[in-house]
Amino acid sequence: MLLPLLKSRDERGEIVRIGLAGAGQMGEGLVSQMETIYGMRVVVVADVVPGRATEVFLSAGVDGADIIETEDPDKAADAVRAGKRVATTRTHLAATTEPLDVVVEATGIPDVGARVAYHAILAGKHVMQMNVETDATVGYILRKMANAAGIVYTLTGGDEPGATMELYDFATSLGFKVVAAGKGKNNPLDRTANPDSMAETARDRKMNPKMLASFVDGTKTMVEMTSLANGIQFIPDVRGMHGPHVTQDTLAQTYVPREAGGIESHEGVVDFGLGIAPGVFVTFTTDHPKLIRDLQYLSMGPGPYWALYRPYHLTSLETPVWIARAAIMGETTLATDAPPTAEAITVAKRPLEAGETIDGLGGFTVYGLIERADTARRQHLLPLGLAPGSKVLRDIEMGETLTYDDVALDESLTVVNLRRLQDLETAEH
Repeated sequence: MLLPLLKSRDERGEIVRIGLAGAGQMGEGLVSQMETIYGMRVVVVADVVPGRATEVFLSAGVDGADIIETEDPDKAADAVRAGKRVATTRTHLAATTEPLDVVVEATGIPDVGARVAYHAILAGKHVMQMNVETDATVGYILRKMANAAGIVYTLTGGDEPGATMELYDFATSLGFKVVAAGKGKNNPLDRTANPDSMAETARDRKMNPKMLASFVDGTKTMVEMTSLANGIQFIPDVRGMHGPHVTQDTLAQTYVPREAGGIESHEGVVDFGLGIAPGVFVTFTTDHPKLIRDLQYLSMGPGPYWALYRPYHLTSLETPVWIARAAIMGETTLATDAPPTAEAITVAKRPLEAGETIDGLGGFTVYGLIERADTARRQHLLPLGLAPGSKVLRDIEMGETLTYDDVALDESLTVVNLRRLQDLETAEH
């Protein structure tokens, strides 16, 4: 149990000290949740918006007298040692300040996430990756680096990939064969959604319009299922997955092989569903007669396929549990330990003209779809996490899938360089 361990650390004054990069909706929730927990505290918050980090500390209930605003690494380290909190605009401080034990990346920007994780690993800090956009692009190489350094790089629980992984781990640990794994989609699908079209809804929900657009255009779901697929070595059944309308009661009849009346042409696939948000699921089977009878007796359904469904995920509010497991127990929630099996690829959201610069995820120019990694490699498809900041080299039609040949990448970006290293590593397998 975690609680006794956390209470013991709290009593001994051995607090798990956490640096947070990104003080948006998820980051703010994490800091507030941490203030209610024994044995752990967020002690450094970095956000590019001046004053935002301080605002997040204050909203969490931290005394203003305990907040030190600085951009200086030495002053930041001294402040943390003195039991103060550091608010900064430099993400580097959230990744490398000497007394930190764990770094949480929550910016949602692929390159920032790659840079923060890279420097945190070099500094010997565990990395709790909330930035699934980064993980889907370079999670394999970051995990490999962390393993070599003897530290933990992992996605968080609470978000859909980690929450689904809990069900997958439960089922497979019991010896069941998982056939499909996935999540419910929270918003109606609109591939053309952008920050302008989502502005009013975002205001009503107190959300960043780019974040909301990335949900509505499907990008977030595609990226999340890419990380899940890579972590459990599954694939999408088709490009973009099926995404049918389902209910909790129809999961075990839907996400199963076609010959059994379902929609999947393969076993070992990721998918999503409309109508089951904010839940996550796995479907599974067994051929053992006694286990089949027991599952039927336990009202799980007639079989031969069954579903495990979790009707919620608490995002950053759950993250403290997984931080503790990583920092205290050395546990991984979800990570890519083998060469990736899936890729989040780049599709034009509108007609693009030669010379344009692609904006970020949830923006005006592109959205993401999940594809099998071997297909993406064979067709030279552009990973979505490399698209922001790249320059379009030819006119591209709306709905067209982009390749590496269609863009000039920004070679100064950490995510681009890490991806090149990752591709070299995976080419050897």
